[in-house]
Amino acid sequence: METAQHIAIIMDGNGRWAQQRGLPRTAGHHQGIEACKRTVRAAGELGIQYITLFGFSSENWSRPADEINELMRLLRMFLRSETAELHRNNVRLQVIGSRKELSSDIVELIENAEKLTKDNTALFLTIALNYGGRNEILEAAALYAQQMAKRGINPSFETAEEFFPQSLMTDGMPDPDILIRTSGEQRISNFLLWQCAYTEFVFSQTLWPDFGKSDLEFALAEFKKRDRRFGAVKQS
Repeated sequence: METAQHIAIIMDGNGRWAQQRGLPRTAGHHQGIEACKRTVRAAGELGIQYITLFGFSSENWSRPADEINELMRLLRMFLRSETAELHRNNVRLQVIGSRKELSSDIVELIENAEKLTKDNTALFLTIALNYGGRNEILEAAALYAQQMAKRGINPSFETAEEFFPQSLMTDGMPDPDILIRTSGEQRISNFLLWQCAYTEFVFSQTLWPDFGKSDLEFALAEFKKRDRRFGAVKQS
């Protein structure tokens, strides 16, 4: 029976979690950070090799300034407080997405965390920040064209099939086996569009701040029920 190697998660529902409790949205984001820690620990315990979390999309900049400021504060807090813990647990951290709009101190924290954990092997944690799937594909296409020009090779279907995936931000990682979205929403919101071509989707009613190991176990159990054929016909 096939097991999941890579799980991607769209962490949705922080605002609704807070609203249900009469709290500001920022309280939901704070609890969402705790859910991140909980889920990464659970992934390691369950033998997952790769976990990718959608932390902040390129479209999220349109949110109110005070909410964005709080999200950036929580990101700083997470990187400062958790990098050493991730390293102790042999977790490698990678951040994908554009860093141009991020403040210089956050970029420095990211670079330091990536450098410290780059040789770790127990779990590969990727966080998507200021990320958009369409932008990633466009940037990868431009990079692929540049690489072909440098090599004096005319772009073709054959060369694109071989070299284009190497231009993606997830180069070297397997495509997600499972994409989980919390809070009951059923869309992928411009997340890992190329990589999720044959990913199994699991839509959870759980709001992200309440997400934990049992929810992850449910998604893994659901995955084992799926018949993955990658476009082929199952042989009888």
